[in-house]
Amino acid sequence: MSTLLLSQDQVKELITMKEIVEICEKTFQGFGEGTVVNPTKVNLDLGETAEFPPYKGFMNAMPAYIGWTDTAGIKWAGGNLGERKRLGLPYVTSLIMLIDPKVGNFTCVLDGAFITNMRTGAQTAVGLKYIFNGGSSERRSIKIGLYGAGMQGHTQTLAISQWFDIEEVRVYDVSKEAAEKYKENMKDVVKGEIIVCDTPKEAAQGDAIVCVTQSKDKFLLDEWVKPGTVIFPMGSYQECDDAMLLNAKKIVVDHVGQCLHRGALAELNEEGKITENSIFATIGELATGKKSIGDYSDGKIVCIPIGTGAMDIAVASVVYKKAIEQGIGGTYSFIQD
Repeated sequence: MSTLLLSQDQVKELITMKEIVEICEKTFQGFGEGTVVNPTKVNLDLGETAEFPPYKGFMNAMPAYIGWTDTAGIKWAGGNLGERKRLGLPYVTSLIMLIDPKVGNFTCVLDGAFITNMRTGAQTAVGLKYIFNGGSSERRSIKIGLYGAGMQGHTQTLAISQWFDIEEVRVYDVSKEAAEKYKENMKDVVKGEIIVCDTPKEAAQGDAIVCVTQSKDKFLLDEWVKPGTVIFPMGSYQECDDAMLLNAKKIVVDHVGQCLHRGALAELNEEGKITENSIFATIGELATGKKSIGDYSDGKIVCIPIGTGAMDIAVASVVYKKAIEQGIGGTYSFIQD
């Protein structure tokens, strides 16, 4: 039994952001329906926060089963700000392995970095559909405040543009050069104006605020953000102050167990200030109509799609199917028949 092998360039050839947004929506619906199995990710700290080993990185093991594609798999992925950064390599490194869940054969091994970056943006677009747009597929104009002008800043914008007309982006990055580059790269994606902000406070405006940074500082302050805003603090650390989370009208997550132990909610969860009872809904519950956000003009919604293996496996399964149909990729027999 041979296993299909797909490079990053081949993956890029086989899938578009429009397709990935639709796949993520369908997978969130699977979460809500109970047809997706997604254990909490396992984290291997390689010096991201631990003292040993001193490599300033981490890796996550993220398994999942997707009912609507009848596929299972695991993503082995992480980031590194040490030697990898010094070598000029992208922050994210990732591989995805798919199996046939009926017999356990490995069907495909493929690059996961491109899928990771794209599906992370797609999750935000789906969250906005069910929070800002009430679940409607009607195309609306939206204003965005964006923190982080790197790869994730680009893919967040591209994903949101699939379902919304972006009227304005106010972007802030600690590197002004990166923000200016983002403005040039995204000028054909954003229908309105892109404003490069000199201070973090200037970017805290819009219908939605998206944080995709590697910052360990709580830089986004609750007092800067007006009621009626959806905030997406999506970094590995807490990018907003405690007040933003504690004062939120409602908190929405993609995976309850996972979000309580990593990212924006982790510290307050450890202190007992935010618990499972603090979470209003999952995106899956919104996507299946089990819960509805309702009017939030008098408060703020915090939405944290921290990222699940299910999204990666779902996208990878579609890529694999298309590769088979189009005869793309190489094969290798790890075990002789």
